Amino acid sequence: MASAIGSQSRIILVASLVTLSLFWFDTLRAEEPLPDYVIEQYGKPPSVPEGLLSDALQSAVQVAFVDSMVQSSWGRDQTLALTKISESKDPRIAWIISDLMRFTSGRKMNERLASAASDLLGGNLKKGNSWGGITDHLIAWDIPAPPDYLRVKRAIFTSLVPGWDRIFVEGDIDWRLVSWGGVLIDDRAFDTTDEACNCIPAADNPEVSSAKDATWLKNDDIVFGIEVNGQYRAYPRRIMEVREMVNDTLGGRDLGIPYCSLCGAAQAYFTDQLPGGIERPILRTSGLLSRSNKVMYDLNTFSVFDTFLGKAVTGPLAEKNLQLKQATVITTDWGTWKKEHPETTVLVESLALGRDPDFRNGRDANGPIFPVGDVDPRLPVHEDIIGAITASGNPVAFQRSKAFIALKNGDEIAFENTRLELDAGGIKVVDADGSALGSHQAFWFAWSQFHPQTALWPE
Repeated sequence: MASAIGSQSRIILVASLVTLSLFWFDTLRAEEPLPDYVIEQYGKPPSVPEGLLSDALQSAVQVAFVDSMVQSSWGRDQTLALTKISESKDPRIAWIISDLMRFTSGRKMNERLASAASDLLGGNLKKGNSWGGITDHLIAWDIPAPPDYLRVKRAIFTSLVPGWDRIFVEGDIDWRLVSWGGVLIDDRAFDTTDEACNCIPAADNPEVSSAKDATWLKNDDIVFGIEVNGQYRAYPRRIMEVREMVNDTLGGRDLGIPYCSLCGAAQAYFTDQLPGGIERPILRTSGLLSRSNKVMYDLNTFSVFDTFLGKAVTGPLAEKNLQLKQATVITTDWGTWKKEHPETTVLVESLALGRDPDFRNGRDANGPIFPVGDVDPRLPVHEDIIGAITASGNPVAFQRSKAFIALKNGDEIAFENTRLELDAGGIKVVDADGSALGSHQAFWFAWSQFHPQTALWPE
């Protein structure tokens, strides 16, 4: 992904002035025990103070992280301020260093910031550690953010992308975990997605063809199949890796369909039949990530959604507690899908914009490329699972490789009120009466971090 701005002596950011209200500390946070696998991978976390920063430290933070942006330079004053920050041993400030590092590219500047972050985190990191490594430690250790963190972070991020002004607001979201994905926000008006943008381009009301006319697709090409009210549609992965977001209508229902290539997850949310007074959300890509999962938002209200959960977490839609209902997405191959559902429609090739990426076997072949912190060790990070929520509200993940073999052998796989069924070469989760439960496929690291209490089959 794109790194942004900087050199060894200058941080080239278009910044707005921020006043920090950080506080003096005199007590230590009670440390909660971390799982053994976290200690084994990341070591023991540093002690974390609570409360206020001293006036001197507050001034140092101002000079190093705010004045440098206002002045678009890094000089002697900033170097001295960063030294004072390093000597403070307050790990909370490492979150701000992480945010700043995301937008710097100069080697010496990154080394200075990484060295300061290592000092704040107890000297546990190599001095030349990268932004990703530092952020992984912060996440895994669950280091709290400094007071007034959102306002500081908002200033850093919105100085680069003004379209984020309405994104960075208070809500039910952990802003520590939000980072830049290297692309700009898609804020084009609804049904104007044929216009080019400097963003990951969503597709509204995409053109489709019959299966017979989709001669460009190979039988072994991966597609995401959706059925609504007896109508079927295939969304080729080739297209979804380019678009990452589709607003569509199928079977008389409106859908918002995000695909996070980083998480291997295509999901489908119904965006109609909502509580009174709520306009159909038009889902867009913000250009931000949360633990390597895309952060989507509603174009109409700029309400941010938890992409994995379909819940509005900021803005007017969060105030109305909007929770979108999921439709089932079947991950399968085109040949099997069209054989089982010959009446299916499919998105047309031109929506791929001439691109044919294969991120899973290319960019992401060696694991997540963005910080995710600790990952539940029960499965490898990129193991495919089929995930669903039971009637009792419990998340459950089924290891796809083992489930597929078991189902082919005629075995029954069930958990609480749910059971698995084969469907057109893929797997779906249904309830006791056979109704689909809105399941989808994803990488284990993504499902487990957004559902940390998930059950796992088999165990």
